[in-house]
Order: sequence, then C-alpha cells, then structure tokens
Amino acid sequence: MKQFILAFILLIGFLPLLVKANNTLGKNLYQSRCAMCHGDDGRGDGPLAKKSNPPATDFTSLVFQKRLADYPGVIVASLVLGPNQKLILGTLQKNHVVLPKHVWTDAELRAVNYYILSLIAKHNKQTQKPTTYQ
Repeated sequence: MKQFILAFILLIGFLPLLVKANNTLGKNLYQSRCAMCHGDDGRGDGPLAKKSNPPATDFTSLVFQKRLADYPGVIVASLVLGPNQKLILGTLQKNHVVLPKHVWTDAELRAVNYYILSLIAKHNKQTQKPTTYQ
C-alpha cells in the first residue's frame, strides 16, 4: 500500500510534465465553475468557500490528497455523481450566483481532473513539503 501511495505521489509530482503545459479547457472550466468556491489555486479559499456548510474542499490539503490516493477517481466522480449538488446549488442561490446547467463531456472531465491535479502538484512543489500519510 505504501508503494502505491508513493507511486501516486510521484505521479502527481510529474503530472504537469505528462499533461499539455497549457490545459486551457481545464483551466477555463475550473475558473468558471469551480474557483468561486475552491479558489484560483484549489485551496478552498474562493469567495463562496466559507459560505457553504461544510466549507469548500481544499484540494491541496493532505486530507484531500490522501483521499485522492485512496480513490483516484474522486474528482471526476464528484462531477458525474454530484453528491454535493444540493449543497452547491444552495450556496450559489443564497449568494445570487447563477451558473448555467452543464453536461460534462469526457474530454471536459479529463481536462478539469488534470487541471486540479496540476494545482495540487504546483502547491506541493511550491511548499517543498513531502507528501506523506500515516
């Protein structure tokens, strides 16, 4: 299990090299549909982050990274299955934010997933903290 986690951490670290440097689609979708809660850098510090209960997820936290290591499909599953849909819609409505309904394509799901993973990798590189789980 530890070897899997280490391999996953290395993958996250090198992911930006494996993915197109300019993930325009993922960035545009993230900025227009996610950043208002999760923040520009994925740290859960967007303008609406604290206005939801529970607050928006910090993708760069070790807790989320552990969850991602345990279940690599968590980002896409959240978009497809919408387990927090009522929370998200409620937060948007209370704050008078209107987002048009969106049906995600496979390419968009991949692009947003890669973009969020690149935010995590960027954060880990900037903080120079080894990602370890206990």
